[in-house]
Amino acid sequence: MNMSVTEAHAPFAMTGRDWAALMDAATTFRRALHTHPELTWQEEKTAAAVRAGLESAGLAWRTCAGTGTLATLAPKAAGRHIALRADLDALPITEASGRPWTSANQGCMHACGHDGHTATLMAAAYWLKQHEEQLPGPVTLLFQPAEEGGHGAKKMIEDGALEGIDAIYGWHNWPAIPFGQALCPDGAVMAGNGTFEIFLKGQGGHASQPEACRDPVLAASAITLALQQIVARRLAPQHAAVVSLTSIEAPSGPTVIPDTAKIGGSIRLAQSGDREIINALIEEVAVKTAAAYGVTAEVTLQPRYDATVNHGAEAALMRAALSAELGADWHADTIPAPIMASEDFSYYLKEIPGAFALIGADDGKGHDVPCHSPRYDFNDSLIPIVTRLYARLAGAPLP
Repeated sequence: MNMSVTEAHAPFAMTGRDWAALMDAATTFRRALHTHPELTWQEEKTAAAVRAGLESAGLAWRTCAGTGTLATLAPKAAGRHIALRADLDALPITEASGRPWTSANQGCMHACGHDGHTATLMAAAYWLKQHEEQLPGPVTLLFQPAEEGGHGAKKMIEDGALEGIDAIYGWHNWPAIPFGQALCPDGAVMAGNGTFEIFLKGQGGHASQPEACRDPVLAASAITLALQQIVARRLAPQHAAVVSLTSIEAPSGPTVIPDTAKIGGSIRLAQSGDREIINALIEEVAVKTAAAYGVTAEVTLQPRYDATVNHGAEAALMRAALSAELGADWHADTIPAPIMASEDFSYYLKEIPGAFALIGADDGKGHDVPCHSPRYDFNDSLIPIVTRLYARLAGAPLP
């Protein structure tokens, strides 16, 4: 695409009050964002495009958490003050989608659909601004940076993003759910997560004399297998959790047993209280298994996000809006909740009431590719659906 990300808001200015033109502009905006992605805490041009778009809509905005942006509609309206949120950042992935709007930034890609989330909230900004006098209560738009592991929601909260807000709503496109269906349960909708590293120190030497060595590669292999027993044998089966080993590093030559090895991995948990239990078991299993092989283990645990837990009343409101928008068969019955991916929207829901929905993207036209894949692309058909969903939640007229 020839349009720069800073020019990407321009089509919005020509939409007037025409819904179809607004949706076309939002799609153009989304694809421009996709072509020019920016990593966590680096969303400078993306923020500039968002702010220019808000100005074009006639909305005042303020900076929040650096590259984040806040804008409020109908600030003096008497009703409940709600917030709607989108995330801005991309991932360090080299794109292989083959789309005409493929990333122009090598090694950086909107592989999770944040470009679509941002474009949808921008479309909602224009639609709600056109009907601002009819809004029953204030609506604040949160364009948030650094969702991908950067704790952007936490920084937004620290910078006052939730001040005066009564409830917050958000969503994520989900390729594993059929288009036209969604998931929005009471309680946990997405899991909490964390990462860990295990550094193993042994005694290297010649591959022909393993008895003279203390092999960290063998210990790493045993620890990898042993850690898989935490969920199966050490945690109650009623507690949804995942322990995934994602890397083993032990650079060496074909005839050399190395001195050291490193294991990396990730955990997912539906109940926040399980984090301490799982982390303690990772350390116990790693240290004791390493000792059995004459090797020492040093474990580093990094908490990331807690589970994203919906509030009952707000989830019910969002389900009603989803049903009105998608029809009676909207609920994704075959998808168990919570899914084991994670979201920093959890920070907002720990502070104030709100709800988060996963909305299906799989339309049988290639939008089943999972998030974080280099072949992923956002389904633009979701933009009008979620823009109307936001209008319903805000109490605005529908197109």
